[in-house]
Amino acid sequence: MKSGFVTLVGRPNVGKSSLINSFVGRKVLIVTEKPQTTRNRIRCVYTDSEHQIIFIDTPGIHKPMHRLGHFMVEAAIQAMKGVDLILFVVDATKGLGEPEERIVELLRASKNRTFLVINKIDLAEDYHRWAELAKEKYEFEKVFFTSVVKNEGIAELFEAVKSAMPDGPMYFPPDTVTDRPLSFQFAEIIREKVLLLTRDEVPHCVAVIVDEITERENGVMYVAATIYVERDSQKGILIGKDGRMIKQIGTLARLEMEQITAKKIYLDLHVKVKKNWRDKDFIILNEIGMKDDLR
Repeated sequence: MKSGFVTLVGRPNVGKSSLINSFVGRKVLIVTEKPQTTRNRIRCVYTDSEHQIIFIDTPGIHKPMHRLGHFMVEAAIQAMKGVDLILFVVDATKGLGEPEERIVELLRASKNRTFLVINKIDLAEDYHRWAELAKEKYEFEKVFFTSVVKNEGIAELFEAVKSAMPDGPMYFPPDTVTDRPLSFQFAEIIREKVLLLTRDEVPHCVAVIVDEITERENGVMYVAATIYVERDSQKGILIGKDGRMIKQIGTLARLEMEQITAKKIYLDLHVKVKKNWRDKDFIILNEIGMKDDLR
């Protein structure tokens, strides 16, 4: 069997999570158009009769403005260590700027095999020229051009990733799609709906913690979760007039949870204010998995 670990790195919002969902063949990672949607280092597993590939999604590497941001960047850097291949994902509409220069230095220090992946080619023109120059300048092993929306270049990239894997064991049972527990998956689904439905003031100030998952006698799965924000005004936005926003968030999240569990779910959501939790509240930072990401 061929098996190994593949880390995807890049600046925020370049499409790393969307690429992994395409490789695995189902939605495992939340995806929105808002930068820094991915906060954690998350392993997603692809298995067929001849391969097991563990794709590691990482937060976008950026200049951190708070302790949460620092943890996110450190998690991405840690994920470059001890892997078989790195996919350096670049937005075709942005090219290689100062953020990419910093990432290239990290890649050089890691000494890992690296493929350059120019993503979102459906939104850009004239990207081949600078991509080829980048390949020569930085000595990337291969360059790929992809669009998840148009399903272009995905199969070619995936086959190259498979071919790059060494002989190895099966690290996870064949039916595993992620190493994260159900509570984490549920929390991410809820957070995704918050990101999709709320304005710019709210998304990056939100943390979601699942407090309870209980199977009840009637076969319904009871899920209690708390959405944390930093200000009272953000709490008001999340609840909405007459509770409409929180109801909409809950409905969308519940439907997706029911799809992945094939169970009826009762979702009980609460919103609480924890001022400046991104800088100070280590309990929340630990509960959303940041401490584990730095190991």
